[in-house]
Amino acid sequence: MKRLFLSFAAMVALASTLLTGCSQATPPTPTQAPPTASKAAEPAKASAPASAPTAAPTAAAAAAPTSVPAKKVDFPEKGKTLSLIIGYAAGGGADIAARILAVGLEKELGAPVQVVNRAGAGSQVAISSVQTAKPDGYTIGYANFPNMITIYQDPERKATFTRKDFLPIAMHVTDPMAYAVNADSPIKNVQDLVNAAKGNPEKIKVGHSGILSNEHLGYLQLQKATGVKLGIVAFDGAAPEIAALLGGHIDVAGGGFSSFLSQAKSGNARIIATFANEGKQFGVDVNTMDEQGFKGYFALSRGWFVPAGTPKEVVDSLNAAFKKTMNSEEQKAKILDIGQVTQYMDPAQFSSYWEGMEASIQPLMELAKEK
Repeated sequence: MKRLFLSFAAMVALASTLLTGCSQATPPTPTQAPPTASKAAEPAKASAPASAPTAAPTAAAAAAPTSVPAKKVDFPEKGKTLSLIIGYAAGGGADIAARILAVGLEKELGAPVQVVNRAGAGSQVAISSVQTAKPDGYTIGYANFPNMITIYQDPERKATFTRKDFLPIAMHVTDPMAYAVNADSPIKNVQDLVNAAKGNPEKIKVGHSGILSNEHLGYLQLQKATGVKLGIVAFDGAAPEIAALLGGHIDVAGGGFSSFLSQAKSGNARIIATFANEGKQFGVDVNTMDEQGFKGYFALSRGWFVPAGTPKEVVDSLNAAFKKTMNSEEQKAKILDIGQVTQYMDPAQFSSYWEGMEASIQPLMELAKEK
């Protein structure tokens, strides 16, 4: 069996430790299947997947930004709109999950909630806009992890923000990574991809949704493990990546399972592998990486945050609304239906998760620099 994604093992091992303190559910070890709720009719039984990066709180956690005390406020003000800022084009996994949540939040908060797509630089444009927004709770960012961390840990990105510039509101979902191909592609599995790349160095085009995104790092690991050279192409989100796949401009798309689920169900695309080790959890029959002889499990995590300096009362109000909305059976069912799993964490848990992941990402950054 090929030993793929060995450097991911350290991060996944760290992951299972932190969720022990963030959830009542006992997280599986990195080699176990992530909790999935194989029956879509029972979304409430889905538990935290093994992919969620975890680690014991680091020393950095103590230095995490805290909310600025403020006088009691009436939040949100009647009729004032809250904006959920998404760093990718409409139609991808992050966008769809955000729009499902927005409907529930409107009911819970009694105020308009709009989803704003600000694609660019692998979500860096959107995150920067949240950093400079007025810290009043009406501008809320949504980040993919570890993508957000790799942006500010990479000096070449020249990010204007770091962890200290944001306050966590709530962790939202996890989304197992997957590879997809066009429906008529001769590539049926990961070994087919490797074989095709061996005979055509850098000619097999594979897409990802951002520099140093999960899937980008996954391609680098695949190259290192097999000795192949892929033609790696970056996109500003899953939607343009999928359009390129369906248009025949790339051979393989990598990203969150949820980004490919509707295309797979409609017959336009085929998911050739999932990085979870349960391939049937979302209603389509997919072989896992492990079943295909490639070891590893990796997934996206997505969470909500506001600019540092947002009053504590506002942070608490937002967290309460997010928690109640996310934990509703209706929301859980809708999220499961699109190929994701609800994984609520409160601000303190999310903060520990964030800082634990920061420490685990650095070795992967070094791998990326080699390329």
